[in-house]
This record gives sequence, C-alpha cells and structure tokens, in this order.
Amino acid sequence: MDNSNTHHQRIAKMTFASVYPMYLAKVEKKGRTEEELQQVIEWLTGFNNEKLQELIKDKVTFETFFGQASLNPNANLITGVICGYRVEDIDNPLTQRVRYLDKLVDELAKGRKMEKILRSAS
Repeated sequence: MDNSNTHHQRIAKMTFASVYPMYLAKVEKKGRTEEELQQVIEWLTGFNNEKLQELIKDKVTFETFFGQASLNPNANLITGVICGYRVEDIDNPLTQRVRYLDKLVDELAKGRKMEKILRSAS
C-alpha cells in the first residue's frame, strides 16, 4: 500500500459527500437499496440517516466524518482485500476506517447477506 503521508492526507481531505453518490450507484446497480447502504453506514459509524444527510450537506471530509463517528466495536472483524490491499493490514487508522467502509459497500454490492456484512454474532 502507498503508505506515504500524501496518500493518507488525500484520503483525509476527500469529502464524504463526493464519495456517497458513487457508493449509492454501485449498490443500486447491483439491485441493493439506499436504505441498505444507510444501514451498513450506520452499523459502522453510528450515524442515523438524519445525521448522515447533515454530514453530506455540510460536505465534511473523511477526517471529520470518522472523527465524529462511533466506530462499531466489531469493525475489526472486517477483513479482506479492497483496492488491492488487506484492510486489516492498513496501519493508518483513518485510511483503514475509510477502507472498512469501502469493503462493506463492496460486500453489499456483491449481494452478501446483511447479517454477514454487519458481522452479526452467529
């Protein structure tokens, strides 16, 4: 992974509002809904739909977005490869959190069952 500060700063300064439409398009193209996307985001961050819409309207950066989030205690159960990198091996905490979100959106788009995506206890 590109572990340069430039790479991590680029991710930190990216706005959530600029990425959300891409997440939505990706899941809807595969037959999933915006409600399911919001459920996944809420599971990871604790943000309900109202708060999520506020953050989008305010065009917050990922740094601010995850700075305000209450990361799910089971987030560390998110493993696997996203963008060619193992999420569990990413050493920058913010970059890892963004990749956790990317991974969950990927799983949703691939048709994985919601209880698996949300790392529910078996």
